[in-house]
Amino acid sequence: MKRSILKCGVLVGLIAVVGCAEEKPNTFKLVGELPPDFAYEAVALYEPEPGTKCEVSEWSRTMPSFNRPWPTEYNPTSVIEIRKTIKDCRMVIRHIRIRIMATYRGDFYQEAEDRADVGIYTKLDDKYKRVMNAEDGDTFYGECQWQFYTKGPNRVIAKLLLCKTDNERGELSARSPFGAYLVDQLPGKTIRMNIRLADEERPFIKMDWEKFPNGWKRCLGDGPHDVDGFCDDNPGKFSNFKMPDGRICNIYPGCEAAN
Repeated sequence: MKRSILKCGVLVGLIAVVGCAEEKPNTFKLVGELPPDFAYEAVALYEPEPGTKCEVSEWSRTMPSFNRPWPTEYNPTSVIEIRKTIKDCRMVIRHIRIRIMATYRGDFYQEAEDRADVGIYTKLDDKYKRVMNAEDGDTFYGECQWQFYTKGPNRVIAKLLLCKTDNERGELSARSPFGAYLVDQLPGKTIRMNIRLADEERPFIKMDWEKFPNGWKRCLGDGPHDVDGFCDDNPGKFSNFKMPDGRICNIYPGCEAAN
């Protein structure tokens, strides 16, 4: 009799262990693999589970954010819940909105940003769904490029950031960096957003600059106070400009001192 009780206890224990082992985690990781002086900020957005009947108001204010405020606090790895209860409503993650942010520095702080996204679905055509590796998860790729321009009567250099999918590394879309997944792919996995920086900067407004072997010259236009300063307005005439660190130059990105 004692032997039967012991066997029964062992069997129950094994069932409990197996049950725990099969339970899927309720989180996944988002990792930003970014160039130096880059960071990301993310907001996880949720919606009611399919078939759930509940009314939720102002729940968007409770959406978790990661790496806010930046740059005072930053962690490239964010652990994100898949399902959660908000205002007594059972919710499931549907979207991660990402800001890719970067700095360029002189005597003062400068920052620019663009966006990326992770879409999460309960149903998705196979041609759009990314493949999640059993051990490593998945990596989606993007490329960011600095685009320079001048602002103000002193024509101070400023920059914008343009980020897109990286076609050279297998991404087929022309949109911002993006990954699409089924919610059932996420438990315990890691999604990596791998962003590289383009080798060459480009003018934001190409009609303002003329290309030379050693860089770009800022066209004069009708004079330094001409906000547009298009090259066609005064062909062959160029103006000085001010770098973010205060240097006065006549070619970008390398700086040849103005005469």
